[in-house]
Amino acid sequence: MKVFETDRIRNIALVGQRGCGKTSLADAIAFSSGISNRLGKVDDGTSLSDFTEEEINRKSSISMSILVCPWKNLKVNVLDLPGHPDFIGELIVGLNVAETAVIVLNANSGIEVGTEIHYNYVKKFKVPRIFFVNKVEKEHVKTAEVVAQLQERYGLKVVPAQITIGEGPAYKGVVDVVKMKGITFDDKGQPTVGDIPGDLMAAAKAAQQKLMEAVAESDDALLEKFFEQGELSNDEMLSGLKKAIAKQLVYPVLFGSADLNSGVQTLIDFITDYFPAPNIMPPMNLMNTSSDEVETVEMVSTGAPIAYVFKSISEAHIGDISLFKVISGKINQGLDLYNHVKNASERIGQVYSVTGKERSEVEAVNAGDIGAMVKLKNTAGGDTLAPKDKRLAVPAVEFPEPVMDVGIKPKSKGDEEKLSTGLQKLRDEDPTFSIVIDPALKQTVLFTQGSTHTEIVLSKLHKKYSVEVDTFKPRIPYRETIKGKTEIQHRYKKQSGGRGQYGDVHLRIEPVPRGEGFVFADEVKGGVIPGKYIPSVEKGVVEAMEAGGLAGSPVVDVRVAVFYGSYHAVDSSDMAFKIAASMAFKEGFLQCKPVLLEPISKVEILVPEDFTGDVMGDLSSRRGKIAGMDPEGRYTRIRATVPQAELYNYSVDLRSMTSGQGVYSRTFSHYEEVPREIMEKVIADIKQANEE
Repeated sequence: MKVFETDRIRNIALVGQRGCGKTSLADAIAFSSGISNRLGKVDDGTSLSDFTEEEINRKSSISMSILVCPWKNLKVNVLDLPGHPDFIGELIVGLNVAETAVIVLNANSGIEVGTEIHYNYVKKFKVPRIFFVNKVEKEHVKTAEVVAQLQERYGLKVVPAQITIGEGPAYKGVVDVVKMKGITFDDKGQPTVGDIPGDLMAAAKAAQQKLMEAVAESDDALLEKFFEQGELSNDEMLSGLKKAIAKQLVYPVLFGSADLNSGVQTLIDFITDYFPAPNIMPPMNLMNTSSDEVETVEMVSTGAPIAYVFKSISEAHIGDISLFKVISGKINQGLDLYNHVKNASERIGQVYSVTGKERSEVEAVNAGDIGAMVKLKNTAGGDTLAPKDKRLAVPAVEFPEPVMDVGIKPKSKGDEEKLSTGLQKLRDEDPTFSIVIDPALKQTVLFTQGSTHTEIVLSKLHKKYSVEVDTFKPRIPYRETIKGKTEIQHRYKKQSGGRGQYGDVHLRIEPVPRGEGFVFADEVKGGVIPGKYIPSVEKGVVEAMEAGGLAGSPVVDVRVAVFYGSYHAVDSSDMAFKIAASMAFKEGFLQCKPVLLEPISKVEILVPEDFTGDVMGDLSSRRGKIAGMDPEGRYTRIRATVPQAELYNYSVDLRSMTSGQGVYSRTFSHYEEVPREIMEKVIADIKQANEE
């Protein structure tokens, strides 16, 4: 493949609700560009974009794919991003390297939960955006209602750049209100440009006037002329539209059908004509790894070679494939670059262009373009490669906290190391899941973005690393604390011939404010306990706290002071004082009104408003406390705190409760006292689990 200059490149991300037709649109773009001789279909497993075994079997995208589509002497990198909420990390990574976001909607459904979530990420990453209303040929479609819904939710920056010629089964084409031309499509999706149908002329002029007004409002000089003359010249309209889109002041709406390959060519023509090349966007902010100061870098091919590795993929017989975007300069074989985050050098081997599962060698990749390289030794997704004298890195991307937890253990004894290695390799590919190894609870817990994400991680473990696991409900990391205080003495004395053991301590045990942890104080006066034994007293207390007093869970938020005691010149020892302190704490703890603490999660739930009541009732049954509710169009965002113990499998339950439309996020908030009415049962369950 030829090498493209920066101004001839367009990086477009396809985003939107699962099932809205993003992958079908990607396949239609590929077909229209000529890189595929047939229109791939998700349902029959011929999609160029959904090519992995898992995606073919599930008929759904689970990872980002890239299709390189030549278009009128330009290179269009199409990033097809999953709509499933479990794979939100792929969306985030893709938007971080795109200059255009195509927000795809199902014409019959309009704005859905996934639309809301994806739009918010597009806004967060400040990506110029366009709405593509898909499936306009379906029954009962009313495109005007979809546009009104978009404008009500996202404001008057949303402006149609087309109106449809017919809709539903009567759909024939579109009117381009920028150029005021009618475009009809044949049964293969090929466009024919002609005049606007007479019955649509008034609507087309009204739409053009609204678009012209939106463009004028993005520029003071244009606005002044528009007010004076009531219109803009053709050149002013075209140049103004480009600038308004790049500044994210206009969000055009286009229409079509990916399944029919209809409106696809006009969509890509519109993007290549009006949406920005990488060098038109503001300079990138990179971090200086030495000073933590921000440095701006222009995305031009004449600069120093800097590559951002946004994703790593491990493939059998090949090794690690690193997908990268060139931030500056050009990347070619033989370059020596440096990973300043990991303080490691890399020699660049052959570079490639990627389309679906296929790779083709390229001579170089210029600034703004996307490519791939293999066998980098010290670099993973999220790393930046630059010259050794330029200590620069793209800032780390933030991913949402996992929402689902499941305990895992290898089916075969001796596979622990293979499990650990496999999980680490998968983490290099997918940083949106995490692993917590808890020695105290003797469990390994996998935290993911949902049940499907869990299935995919475990499937990859098996297929790539030959590790099968058993899953189980993970134990909750409870804590214990006290609400009262006491003073307690314990004398440890043992005589069995020869040297004995003697240690005598007086402890004062009292609570401290939640979150302060453990405070130890030496208040001994007069040397009744020699100073050399005080560390052993503290060690004994700490060991007793780790063992717990109610249910074997660690004790937190207490102050323990040793204030008196005695010793024996011959029989006292570190061991004796450690045992005495441990026994004293165990006895005293039970006198201090001990309670059990449980972890509380802060959750945000986004659901269609029709399901709000059901979700609220369910939260109440899970001992949740509602912190607030915010209407967001046809949806409600619910904020609450819920005990972690009540959230096991919640993502599955929520989707079941909301016909698959509800999504939620969670983060750890704090520890809170377990209610008295259930504490005894919880303690009994913990003790039983400890015995197993």
